[in-house]
Parts: sequence; C-alpha cells; structure tokens
Amino acid sequence: MNRTSPRPTNAEALAAVYAQPGSGARFDWGLTGAAELGRVCAALVVVDVLSFTTAVEVAVGRGMRVHPFPWGEQAAEYALRVGAVAAVGRRQMTREHPWSLSPAALHTAPVVTDLVLPSPNGSAISAAASATGLPVVAGCLRNARAVGRWLRRQGYGSTNAPIGVVAAGERWPDGTLRPSVEDQLGAASVLDALSGVPGGLSVEAAMALAALASTPDVPAAVRGCVSGRELIEDGFADDVEVAVQVDVSDVVPVLRQGVFSAA
Repeated sequence: MNRTSPRPTNAEALAAVYAQPGSGARFDWGLTGAAELGRVCAALVVVDVLSFTTAVEVAVGRGMRVHPFPWGEQAAEYALRVGAVAAVGRRQMTREHPWSLSPAALHTAPVVTDLVLPSPNGSAISAAASATGLPVVAGCLRNARAVGRWLRRQGYGSTNAPIGVVAAGERWPDGTLRPSVEDQLGAASVLDALSGVPGGLSVEAAMALAALASTPDVPAAVRGCVSGRELIEDGFADDVEVAVQVDVSDVVPVLRQGVFSAA
C-alpha cells in the first residue's frame, strides 16, 4: 500500500514562511527574529551598532575573548566563575575599572584575556543564539565587509546553508522592541556584502538593503537617529564616532562555545 506524508497544517505552513525559505541571506529583528532564523539558518550575524557588537569588534580586535551575558546583576558573579573581568555600565566606569560597553573606552582599556560584556539587546540575543550551536558572528558598521567575506569563504549563503542577519534593535520603556536606524543600517551593510550569495536575498533582506542604498551618509544618519542622539546628549559622543567608522576593520568575532574570538 502506498503511503504519503501528511500534508502540513496551516500553522506549520505559516511557521515555515516566517523563516523566509528559498533564500541564502535572510533578515529579521530582535530576540524572536533570531530564534526564528536560528531554527533554519546555518550561521547567524547579530548587529547591535550602539553598542554591543561594536564593542565586541573593538575588544576582540585587541586580543580579548568576549563572553556575552544578558544585562543584569549576575554578570559579575558569572565573570568570577569563568575567571573573567565583568564590564560595567558606562557611568560606573572608574580609572581602576575602565571596562564597559563603551567602544571608545575599550579602545584604551588594559587588555584582559576574558571579558564578560552584558547588554540587554545584542548580548542577550548572542547568548541565546549560542545555544543553537551555530556560529554566531558579531557584525557592525566597522567590520560589515569583512563579515560578509568570511561567511562567503566558509561556504554560507546557499539555500541549503543560509545566513540569518539579525538587527538587535532597542527597547521601549515597556520592554517591547524598538526597531532602530543604526541596527537596520548595520545589518544592511552586512547584507550588502552578501548580496552575491548563491541563494540570493530574501524580500526582507532586500528591503533592508534598499534602506542602505537610499542613505547617502550612513555616519550622519547614525549620529542623527534617536539612539545616536541619546548617546551624544548623554556625553558619549566618542562611542558614536567609533561606531560610525565604516569598513575599517578586518576583525570577524565568532561566538563558539559561549565566547567571541577572532575567526
């Protein structure tokens, strides 16, 4: 007797659609988007321009291993367990403890072997994504071209080994996702470097890329967007200036076994 596989339910069909099937490079937002793409992609890129993934690129570029950790008081305890230094909030930095989420501060802070770097967006997404066992790459404006080159050299970008690019976004006061200009442009810069992958771009990825194509001055857009203005007005303009340097780095931080290090 011939047997046929049961037809998928409407819910199953919708779940498959959310993963943007049939494309080699895909795009989504936040923790939920990362979880969705993590089910089907062969590699993930997390983009949090202001400031987690920029800070990771700076720290890894100086030889540090970075442990992502969700924002919270437990970071110091976790750092103690793994023999690392815990980064603190920008305003908690001191001369004796200069490690924080500030990319500008990490440019000059003493190099440590292991740094726990908590944040509520990019770090939380990276820590959750690491549980998939997939390679998770920290992308930003500084290394977007290098990230794209590395992924393509590793053979990612086909429909059988797709890449998921996740813009971290920010948070509204009620905790919901606030899509952000800087992360859309950062993710689009990575997608621009992936635009020739054999599987092509999903519609969502192509629309993100269209936003980049219509932005004549990316650094000015990041400085002038809500997140950029917030940091500048709070006294951290140097962090924005580090973050808006486009394609100045060949460092590709890859998260494996819970730690970002250079590919």
